Amino acid sequence: MPAIIAKGILETFYVVLVSSFMGYAMGLPLGILLVVTDKEGIAPKVSLNRGIGVVVNILRSIPFVILMVALMPFTRFVVGTTLGPNALIVPLVIGSAPYIARLVESSLKEVDHGVIEAARSMGATPAQIVFKVLLPEARPSLIMGAAIAVITILGYSAMGGFVGAGGLGTIAINYGYYRYQVNIMLVTVVILIIIVQGFQEIGNRLSKRADKRL
Repeated sequence: MPAIIAKGILETFYVVLVSSFMGYAMGLPLGILLVVTDKEGIAPKVSLNRGIGVVVNILRSIPFVILMVALMPFTRFVVGTTLGPNALIVPLVIGSAPYIARLVESSLKEVDHGVIEAARSMGATPAQIVFKVLLPEARPSLIMGAAIAVITILGYSAMGGFVGAGGLGTIAINYGYYRYQVNIMLVTVVILIIIVQGFQEIGNRLSKRADKRL
């Protein structure tokens, strides 16, 4: 059993870290676009902003379990199977990217508008404002948002146990739920809590280190 739990931990880390990286590869640009194209943004394009917002809101409103099942044909097309850690990554990325986009949008909108206007007055282009003003100024908030996103993805990954996606969720379902081995269920829950606390602590420390006010 220890070997099974160790394998579950490794699979969980693999799924969460890969999904988080890919989710941010999609969610970060979406979040930036939502801020930049807002009616009060640095390059307003209301129609584009509304279109992106509608897509993001639709995907965010679908419960992950339903999204995971609905995407099974697409998952099979992408990775060739609907079972195992790789199959879980597909719905995790699609489900987390809109959530990450909103976290990024919220962080960037916290930046003092006066700093943006100062950059504009010095002739900075929209791209320069994004990469030299918005992202650096919002770095502490973005890091905290990343920690929240990773923890959320970890929670989603545990749901993958219902479809045999591997990781701690599958162990909890197969042994703790179907076989009524409560001790296995408790062990997986404790491990998940420890992992969550670890990610949160890392996020807190990195955020404080990135905050120039401190």
